[in-house]
Amino acid sequence: MAARESALSKLPLLAKFGIGVGLLLLVGVAYFVVFYGELASSITAAQGKERQLRSDLATEREKEFAYQKDLAELTDRQQRQRELQKVLPETTEGPAFLSSLQTVANVSGVSLSGWTPQEEIPEEFYARVPMKLELTGRFHQVAKFFYGVGQLDRIINMENISATDPKQEGEDVNVKVEVLATAFRALSEAQRKTDKRGAAARGGQP
Repeated sequence: MAARESALSKLPLLAKFGIGVGLLLLVGVAYFVVFYGELASSITAAQGKERQLRSDLATEREKEFAYQKDLAELTDRQQRQRELQKVLPETTEGPAFLSSLQTVANVSGVSLSGWTPQEEIPEEFYARVPMKLELTGRFHQVAKFFYGVGQLDRIINMENISATDPKQEGEDVNVKVEVLATAFRALSEAQRKTDKRGAAARGGQP
């Protein structure tokens, strides 16, 4: 050790300075290699994580788009189903049926004096829901009543119209009208099967 120190001490100052600088550079290079290696590894890992996150985000956005699309389709189907329920409900809805007729009668000015629900008549995919009506009013009011029924959301046929007992009142004629108002309702799959079995048991007669 003493010999080594003696050798270093014999070197010129410039050489000593060069050796010192070289050692510092060597230490700096070693530190840079180690530090940079760790930093590069961290950057690579961060970039990989970023790519994964971007991929996950794209996947989630696709899922969200598909969900929104399905939600819109579901909302549209539900809206169409509600509209269909108005036109062709799955239940008889007798009170609602009569209430809608009474509302039209009030607007038209006719007097709905009697109503008699009739037995349902099943068809292949739907059932007829008939109701006999008795009403009185002026001729143009009766015509307005029939027109108003035709504007309802629910399908209602006005059949077997009979006008009797005309009475002249000024320029108008009051009449008594009997009519069969027929609404419709959709049959469920189970009801259609039951009706088919019943028709088969009766020899094919509905």
